[in-house]
Amino acid sequence: MATDRVLSGMRPTGALHLGHYHGALKNWVRLQEEHDCFFFVADWHALTTHYDSPEVIGNNVWEMVIDWLAAGIDPAKAVLFIQSRLPQHAELHLALSMCTPLGWLERVPTYKDQQEKLTEKDLTTYGFLGYPLLQAADILMYRAQWVPVGEDQVPHVELTREVARRFNHLFGREAGFEDKAAAALKKLGGKRGQAYEDYRVRYQQNGEAAALEGARSLVAGTQSLSDDDRARLLGWLEGGRRRILVEPQALLTETSKVPGLDGAKMSKSYGNAVAMREDPASVTKKLRQMPTDPARVRRTDPGNPDNCPVWQLHQVYSNAEVKAWARQGCTTAGIGCLDCKQPVIDAIVAEQTVFVERAKPYVEEPRRVRDIMDAGCERARAVAAETMRDVKDAMGLGYV
Repeated sequence: MATDRVLSGMRPTGALHLGHYHGALKNWVRLQEEHDCFFFVADWHALTTHYDSPEVIGNNVWEMVIDWLAAGIDPAKAVLFIQSRLPQHAELHLALSMCTPLGWLERVPTYKDQQEKLTEKDLTTYGFLGYPLLQAADILMYRAQWVPVGEDQVPHVELTREVARRFNHLFGREAGFEDKAAAALKKLGGKRGQAYEDYRVRYQQNGEAAALEGARSLVAGTQSLSDDDRARLLGWLEGGRRRILVEPQALLTETSKVPGLDGAKMSKSYGNAVAMREDPASVTKKLRQMPTDPARVRRTDPGNPDNCPVWQLHQVYSNAEVKAWARQGCTTAGIGCLDCKQPVIDAIVAEQTVFVERAKPYVEEPRRVRDIMDAGCERARAVAAETMRDVKDAMGLGYV
C-alpha cells in the first residue's frame, strides 16, 4: 500500500485558463517531483451537472490533457488516466453507497450551494447527490494518502475519511484477527516490532499523530510483509480491525489566485478568462481593455492599486521591483494604466510561449495524447483491480 500517494483530478471543461494553471496545475507539477502522483480526468463527474449535453465531453478531455502536458505534467513521473475507462470507479461507488448514510451526503456544503447557483439546471438527481461519494471512491480506490485541495474542498476529504472509517469498521472484521496481527508483528523483527508497539501505545493512549505516522512508515517500509499483513498491522494500530481502505489527508497547498479580466474569479462561464494557450494578440487586446481603478478617470488622476484588478495580476506575475514601480506610479499618477499593464502582458505572453511549445507535438500528433492516456489507464487499472479484490473479499463477494 502506497504511503506517499497523491490523488487529484479535474472535470473535462476543455482548454484550460491561467486560473487552472496557477490554482492547480503548477502545484501538480511540483507534487510529481515529490510524491507518487495519480492525476485523472473526472469525466463521470462532468455528467453530474452536464448530463444533458454529453457531446462536449470527448473533445474537452483531449484539450484539457494537452494543457496538462503543456503545464509540465510528465507522464513518466505521474499516472494520467481517464475515470470512465476504469469501471472499478463505478463499482466502488456502488459498494460504498450500500453503507453510507444518506444524511452524510445531504450535509456536504457544496450540495445546496451548487443547487442555488446552478438554478438553470435540474440537479434533483441521485448522480448529483452522490457525487461526493463518487469522489470518495476515486480517492479510496488508489489508497491515496494525500489529496491536494483548497480550504473549500476540505469537507469532501473529511467525508472520504468518514466513509473509509465506516467501511473498515463494518467490513474489517476478521476471524482470529488479533492472532493474525500478532503473527504479522513477529515478521517485523525484534527492533521494528518493539518500535511498532511503542508507536501503537503512544497513538492509542495519547493520540499522538506523529506516532501514527511513524508506525505507518515503519509498516510500509518492511519488505517482508504481505499486503494482508500490512493491512492487519495498520488496522491493529488504529483500533483493532483490518484496514481495507486508507483514510486520506487533505494536503492544503498555497495557490495563486488569478483574477479574471474583471477582477472576479477567472472562469470561462463568466467570460473573463485568458486561456493557457491563447494567441498573444488576443491576450494583449484583452489586458489592455481591462478595467482599472475607477478613480483614475484621467491620466493625471492618482489611483489606488488595491482597487484595481490589474494590481491583482501583478501579485501573480511581477517581482518586488516591478510591483513597487507600479504602486508608486499609480498612486502618484506617474504612469498611465496602459504603462502599468504592459509588464503583466509581457509576463503572461512569455509564460504562454512555453505552454505553446510544450503542446505543439501533441497538437500536431493527437495520437500521442491517446497513447499516454492508454498507458496511464493500464497502470491505474492494476491498482484499482487490487483494491476491488480486497473490497469484494471483505464484503463477502469474493466467493466466485
